Formats: sequence, structure tokens, C-alpha cells
Amino acid sequence: MNSLNNILQLKGRFEKRRNESKFGPPRLPADGKVYSKHLLELKMQLEDIKAFWMKHRDIDGALVSVHYTRVVPKSNRLRSLLGDNGKKPTDSICGAKFEMEKDAKGAEIQKHVFTHYVSLTAIEKTISNLKKVVAIIDEDYHGTIIADDIEKIGKDKVYEHDDEIKRTNFIAIILDAYYVDRFAVDMSGEEVAEDTIVTIYKTGIDTKQLLQRFGIDILENKIIDETTLLLNSGQMQTLYRRAPYLISMYVSDFTKINREDILEEKSSQFHEKAMIPAPEREPVVGVIDTHFDENVYFHEWVEYKNMLPREIDLEKRDYYHGTAVTSIIVDGPKGNPTLDDGCGRFRVRHFGVATYGGFSSFAVLRFIREIVANNQDIKVWNLSLGSPLPVKDSFISPEAAELDRIQREYDVIFVVAGTNTPDGERHPEMKIGAPADSLNALVVNSVTMEGESASYTRQGPVLSFFHKPDLCYYGGDGSRPEGKIAVCIDELGAVYRAGTSFAAPWITRKLAYLINVMGFSREVAKALLIDSAAKWGANGKISDSLGYGIVPKRIEDILHTSDDEIKFFITGTTEDYETYNYNLPVPVVNDKHPFYARAVMSYFPSCDRNQGVDYTSTEMDIHFGRVQPNGKLKAIDDNKQSEEGQAMYEGDARSIYRKWDNIKRICEKLKDRAVPRKSYASGMWGISILTKERVTTKERENLQFGLVITLKEMYGKNRMDEFVKNCMAHGWLVNRIDVQNQMDIYAQGEEEIEFE
Repeated sequence: MNSLNNILQLKGRFEKRRNESKFGPPRLPADGKVYSKHLLELKMQLEDIKAFWMKHRDIDGALVSVHYTRVVPKSNRLRSLLGDNGKKPTDSICGAKFEMEKDAKGAEIQKHVFTHYVSLTAIEKTISNLKKVVAIIDEDYHGTIIADDIEKIGKDKVYEHDDEIKRTNFIAIILDAYYVDRFAVDMSGEEVAEDTIVTIYKTGIDTKQLLQRFGIDILENKIIDETTLLLNSGQMQTLYRRAPYLISMYVSDFTKINREDILEEKSSQFHEKAMIPAPEREPVVGVIDTHFDENVYFHEWVEYKNMLPREIDLEKRDYYHGTAVTSIIVDGPKGNPTLDDGCGRFRVRHFGVATYGGFSSFAVLRFIREIVANNQDIKVWNLSLGSPLPVKDSFISPEAAELDRIQREYDVIFVVAGTNTPDGERHPEMKIGAPADSLNALVVNSVTMEGESASYTRQGPVLSFFHKPDLCYYGGDGSRPEGKIAVCIDELGAVYRAGTSFAAPWITRKLAYLINVMGFSREVAKALLIDSAAKWGANGKISDSLGYGIVPKRIEDILHTSDDEIKFFITGTTEDYETYNYNLPVPVVNDKHPFYARAVMSYFPSCDRNQGVDYTSTEMDIHFGRVQPNGKLKAIDDNKQSEEGQAMYEGDARSIYRKWDNIKRICEKLKDRAVPRKSYASGMWGISILTKERVTTKERENLQFGLVITLKEMYGKNRMDEFVKNCMAHGWLVNRIDVQNQMDIYAQGEEEIEFE
């Protein structure tokens, strides 16, 4: 058996650089054309929209939806049209979504739709400008203006229409019109007759005051944030009838727990009374679930609090699900020796927020914020509750959005079950349910004990783009006890169950070990788990049902690597456009680097549900590879999307380089024939992280990242010592992660000091 290498922690200085790139003059694509007929159609649409809002003066301005011809990057969104009193048009965006439409050949094309909140004056100004531009194109260009014409207008010293419309504004309107398909006032598509969590467009009017204009009085405790609130069925119908244009998105409030227990279960008692030592100073994990039965053998390890009103009578079955989940976190390996992860036991602070029959999503949202705010010593939380309803393609669920906000505000991480099909049967196309669409959470799906996707599996992606689930683990399946997870639900002993609810807690254990015992940041811990699951595979499409793959059972398989690999992690903070270090001394043999490479980066961006599909606010674009003589990196994935002259459609950038995703993974493919890379003059490799904010007016916030890099020696050699020596010679601080040493440090840190 080969020996194992410890993983390394590298600490070094990262430099920062502002974005000094000079963008050339705006231009149409080489084959681009804009017809005056199209501009005239846009003008007429805006005239209809103006007439609509002249009749509906319940809001002070106007909501205008801009339907684009494709998925567009920030640089191709409105520059001039709908501009309002010196503000950029993008500043008025209050919603975003995708729509699918067929092209002339019948192929489906994904398109962006942005909703703007603007003044009537802005619409009038845009109508006037369009009228002027139409006249110029008809008179000077016979109704069609092409890319060469625009370039000539930009270069010529003489521009004959300055009195009518400024040159820059004329060009900007042409460019806007090229990418815009149409303008519209979008309405909510269907009437809802049940309690609903609804998000309205932001109009600058206080939500309570705005709804009172339509005869809807709402209590303060029914509002989640300035645009998201809970309406009863009557209020929802009133809003739909009187102001369907205000409804941005909505979901049903009443949700049920995924019914893992509908799957066949068999019970048995332990052969002898289950014994467990008294807890000492083990890490504390948070569980938010149904209730906890304090008669179980491990009750001393759990601090339980019922969050529901006292007048709600709880039945015995209201305790089963929550107790089962907590039993895995505290003492899972006892009943499941084949899943013994080496993480030991954990204490649990358990909060009961739901009953077996169902719960109000809105109430749970309020509970979760209160719970986390009052328990800030807990960094890892398990949430195995979920909705039977599939998530929507165009927006994040309010439950997931609240989880993402909480994780950003309190520096915590949630492990969320990927949800099951409601009937436990296989439905291959069924999307996961809320809150498993949380971007910042670690979402876990379930596999059988043989590693196959479970029969009750649901799938991602979410928002038509983001990978969910992130990972998968053993949650059991089938009708035989040995194919399921042994859990404890009461004082009688073990029962055998299956479901994503019982896969997630195993990942919670590993995450808590990495963060609480090993002392890693949540960014590094998340990246390590994803890296351990994907390994050298997953070079192509990430599975919509399994995510990046199955996490290894043993914690040492995450904290060690084979002796022909060098694995290290780096943490850092982005403070400017580029954060970089070009001083990574990867070993050189005969003027070549005999290594394959892969990297995983994780970060926790702020998110904005009102921006629909443009949910994440920050993009980190990672470049990793050899430093070339010209000072640029030869990235292992050939990433050139930020280089001059490397134009790329937004959809391609998202698909190929995971643009706007909060997890980046780049990996080379292992080949049968090893071909070492040429070592350039410096012999160095480098890391460059380019940070971009989706909203340009927003002040850049410092954001922490965790980066895990693995180098695999092509010929099976162990070059760890050489790498460590080189790093230390080039100013890196190197820490070999010793598990036993970290455990001793944790134990010492938890010791109580007695003062005499």
C-alpha cells in the first residue's frame, strides 16, 4: 500500500491590481445590422407602455420589461434607452428572468428579460430619441445601418446631427436596439388562491403603503424584507386582479416535509442497551428540523428547544424525523459501521420548528434567522426540511434566498438535503425543492449503498444554470434494512430509513470536523469536500442529480492524498479587481513540469433575489497555470475570457467557465501518455483571481475565498518535500496539516481554565 501525503496550507502575500483596461469604442458585431423598422416598433411599444401607465397611476413611475434577443452580458445591456435623469439604465433594473423562445429554425433559445422601474419622463425621452434616430437612418442609410457605418460615425470628426441627438447617444441607441427584441409590461401569468409568499417589484414606495392603495392591509410580521411578504389567499387574489404587473415572483407558503418515511421501513432493537459516554467538549452542530425525543439514549448530547407556540400539541410522530437526523450527527457510526467516518461524535443544539404534517415556509424563515442570530457560536447547521414542489426556473425560492442572506451575514454554512420525490418513486425530470436551491449552502443528494442515484432523487440545476446539488452521499434505498440508514427515533432502538434527509447529516459531520476540529474556514472546507468528491473526474458536465460526486467515507481520505500528489489550500481576500500571486514554485524536472493539475475555489457572494436569474452579485474568475515570459498565465483550462480581443457570448462564458457561479472547478484530464509541460524561464506557476461586481455603482466589498489545488506527478513520484522546500525558499509559509496535532490543539482550546 502506498503511503499518503498530508495536505498543506500555504500562506503568502497576494498582490492586488485595479482594472486599468481601456475598452475600445462601442461597436456592432461585424455582421450586425439595425433596421429603422425595428426602432420604429420599439418606439410604438413604448408609446403603448406609456399609455398603460398613464391609466395606472398607483405607482409613481412605470415598470418596463426589456426582452433581449439572447442571454446578454452586462456590457450589452441598455446604455441609453430608458435612461433617467442622468442615471444609467442598468441602475433602474428591479427584476430579471430567463425565457425560452424558438428561432426561425425551431430551435429553442434562452433569452434575458430585465424589468426596469423608470419615470414616465424617461419613457417620453426614449420615444423622442427613437423618433430622431429612425429619421436619421431612413434619410442617411436607406433604413439599414451596419457595423461599418457605426465605426465611421465614431471616427469621423464631423457629425451632422449634433443638434438633433448627440453622437454618443445615437451610437448607444443603435447598439441597444441591436440586442433588444421588444419592450413590454409583463403580467403575472396565473391567479393563485392560497396563502402565498410573494415578491413585488421595487418601486421606491413603502410596501405597506403601496399595498394599501389596492385595499390590502398587511401586518409587519408578515414582511420578510422590503419586497417579499406573506399574503393570504384573499389578499393574493386582490393583488392579482388589481395590480398583476407588480408581482415579480411567488411561491405557495404551505410546504410539507419530504416523506422519507413513506419508504418501506423495518425496525429492530439494538441487541444490547446502547451505551454512550457523557459529552465533554465536542463541537456543537445546529439542527433545524421537526422535534427531538428526549427519551433517546443520547439525549445528554442534545440541547433541545421547541420554537413553536405552546398551544400547538405535538404528537409522537412529530419527533421522528428530527430525532433521526440528530442521531446521525451525534452517533451515526454506531448503527452504521460501514459508514464510520472517523469524525467521532458531535453535540447538537436542536431547534424544533415544524410538525410531521407540514409547516409554514414563512414561519420557518423567521425562525431560522432568529435561531442563527441567537446562536452565533455555531458555524455549521443541518437543514433536512424541504418542499415537495419543484423550484422555479426564473427565480430563487424565498427560503433559499433567506438562507443565502443569513450565511453571508453570520459567517455560517448550511448543509441542506436535496429533497425527495413526494411519492418516493423515480421521476427523472423533477426539480429539487426549496430550500435546496440555496447557492451558498452545501446541498446534498442521496445515493444507494452501491453508489447509484437513489430512486427518490430529484435534480437541478437551479435558475437554469447553477449546479445543484453540490454533492451526494449514502442515504439508502430499497426495501431491505441493510440497504438503508439505521437511525434512532425513540427509546426503542434502531429503525431503517432512506432519504436525502439521512444523507445530508453525514456531510454535516464531515463539514463540522473540518471547520471546528481542523480549524479550516468554511470556504476551504466546502472546496475540500467538493474536490474530494470530484477527484480527477467530472471534466465534462456536472451531474444534475449527483453534483460533483460522492464524498469519501473516511475523513482521512479528505485530509490526505496519495504519495504522487501534492494537495494544498490557500485562503485570501479579494480587495480589488485582480488578486494574484505569480510565485508558486512547482517542481521542475529536465526543464519540464511533470504534473497534471486541478483546482477548486469556493466563495460566498452576496445575492439579490430581486435580480432573478442574475442572483449572485459578485464574480470571481480564476486563472491558474504557468507564468509565461510575457508575464501572462498559461491557464490549465485555457481561460482567456478576460483578455483583450477575446469576446465571448455570456451564455458560453457561463457554460464553459461557470461565470457568476460561486464554485469554480478546473481540472485537467489524466491521459494514458504523459506529456510534461515546458518550464518557462521563471519556472513559476501563478494564481490570478479577477473580481467583478454585477452592479457597477455598488462599492466593492472584500470577499474571502478558499482555494484547493492538487498537482499529480505524471510518473508516480513523490515530490512533496521538494515542493515544500521550494515554497519556503520563495517566501511561502507552509503548514503540513497533521490531523492528530490539530485535534490536540482543538482539545486544548476547549479546556476550561480554573482560577485559584
